[in-house]
Amino acid sequence: MSDQMPDEMSDEQKLKRPKRIRLSLNVMIPNMLTLLALCSGLTAIRFAYEGRWEHACLAIFAAAVLDALDGRIARLLKGTSKFGAELDSLADILSFGVAPGMMLYFWSLETVGRFGWILVLIYAMACALRLARFNTATEDPNPPSWAGNFFAGVPAPMAAGLVLLPMVISFNLFGDFMRRPEVVAVFVLLVSFLMVSNIPTYSFKKVKLAPSLILPLMVAVGMIIASMVSAPWVTLSGILASYIISIPLAIRSHRIVSKGGTPDLFSLGPPEDEA
Repeated sequence: MSDQMPDEMSDEQKLKRPKRIRLSLNVMIPNMLTLLALCSGLTAIRFAYEGRWEHACLAIFAAAVLDALDGRIARLLKGTSKFGAELDSLADILSFGVAPGMMLYFWSLETVGRFGWILVLIYAMACALRLARFNTATEDPNPPSWAGNFFAGVPAPMAAGLVLLPMVISFNLFGDFMRRPEVVAVFVLLVSFLMVSNIPTYSFKKVKLAPSLILPLMVAVGMIIASMVSAPWVTLSGILASYIISIPLAIRSHRIVSKGGTPDLFSLGPPEDEA
């Protein structure tokens, strides 16, 4: 009888042993893209330390593209998870909060010593607060009606592009002027404020286009891609400038939506039947 006790205990332990959770490949693919975005952002710091400014900017914009893809691919493959959301936030704070600030410090702000480093800290903290607020808002069971069309403040990837706009412009025009610490400081403080503010900006998640606009849009996207190949910095400057111009339009549209109306931007498609 006693000889059988160890076997019986081992059987009970086997029954109590928790089953191993096997992750689907659909969950892994978006996380891989997020890790690539993280590596791209950290590589931008290395390029900036070596004085390879154009390569550093390209690494940040590559991280932004990967960040835009990982969430959409996760939803497409039905591979969204809490782990992926947390990993994405950690990657964003490094790629769009720490890396751009370090790039600007090596490029210009280092010349003003402690004040320049304080600006880097302000930008990084603003990005962290922005991401924390965004994660909290996504858990709201009753989001406001405008949440699908607008962000509260400038999202982190776009903020990284805006704060690097002086560097991007300097590759073609006004190189010495754009590199002045006071010019960079204005951009850092302004973009930091836009991230933590409640100023509405377009999210473009639920924009519906009429069928007649699909072909012109594809042609426009093709032209942008072609110009990116031939004149990347001029094109990126134009895209970032266009986003700045869109902020006042977003504020106007948000006021209309808050009052129960539908702005022109979101009424380009055929009207939907009311439920």
